[in-house]
Amino acid sequence: MYQVLVNVLLTILISVTLTPLVRRLSFKVGAVDVPNKRRVNTKVMPSMGGLAIYLTFFFSVFVLQPVQFSISVPIFIASTIVLLTGVVDDIKEISPKAKMLGLIIAAVLVVLMNDLTVVQVSVPFRDDIFLSTWIGFPLTIFWILAITNSINLIDGLDGLASGVSVIALTTMGIIGVFFLDATSFVTSIMIFTLVGAIAGFLPYNFFPARIYLGDTGALFLGFMISVLSLYGLKNVTLITLIIPIVILGIPITDTVYAMLRRKLNKLPMSSADRHHMHHRLMSLGLTHKQTVLVIYLIAGIFSMIALLYPLSSLYGSILITIALLLGLEIFIELIGLVGEDRRPLLKKLRRFVDKLNNKDNK
Repeated sequence: MYQVLVNVLLTILISVTLTPLVRRLSFKVGAVDVPNKRRVNTKVMPSMGGLAIYLTFFFSVFVLQPVQFSISVPIFIASTIVLLTGVVDDIKEISPKAKMLGLIIAAVLVVLMNDLTVVQVSVPFRDDIFLSTWIGFPLTIFWILAITNSINLIDGLDGLASGVSVIALTTMGIIGVFFLDATSFVTSIMIFTLVGAIAGFLPYNFFPARIYLGDTGALFLGFMISVLSLYGLKNVTLITLIIPIVILGIPITDTVYAMLRRKLNKLPMSSADRHHMHHRLMSLGLTHKQTVLVIYLIAGIFSMIALLYPLSSLYGSILITIALLLGLEIFIELIGLVGEDRRPLLKKLRRFVDKLNNKDNK
């Protein structure tokens, strides 16, 4: 553990040193975000910051803290495809279909090369469910694509996606070290190495940002989080399936409610809007920096709840999940994530309270 800690600190220093160089490179190759109605930046910003995280991470994995090639090489090959997809999009914007094609190729490669297909699910009170390749394989690919795109969707404010990724990855690493089997330790080393690479980048990315993650970084981080989480999911129980979903509560919630919002408003799923979680919080009067810090806090709460699952009984986990879903729905309705006029649970609660007040008055 001491050696891992030293290597993580070295990874942070490398990332701190490399990020300004990537910033200059972004300007030279034209990987920049130009201000427009959809963006919050008021000046041209370099947007290929994810390259610094990528280079730092794999230098550490192959040189500072070598892990077995059977794990690291497939991830390197697949994530390079993801990175190149992001780089092309940051320099010359490509279509959503082209980006999705790059992600699908990368996902298929890493799942096949590392045999990551989910094959078994343990469900309480019944026999284990064994999934055929025809079911497990597309579900695994769907997981990778969903998490990758959810991280990309929340990358709307300075330091938001990178900070949330640090919180989520740190939680995954802690659970891997203390609650999962010994084989997960290698994955935890990679997770903490990635945390170090992001941590060195974050001071340049936090408000006011000097460089953005861009699609280069947001897609890379989402892909890495989804793939690293799969190493503990090949033979899953209901609880181990819930844990990564809770850890990634912020991006998953924002993505699910964005899809619901577009469905209700009869808009294409690929259409962009300014009603994501960070937009709604800012509309309530929070500043740019305050909004990011509030979402960090919420992500931290999700992570602390996720840490309760390995310590709880089955019934305790069920109660935690019910309470989490209720609290999340109330929060979502309070900020109007689906729409200011779509607050069914709050309306029911108000009617219930009104009935109680009427009874008391009588």
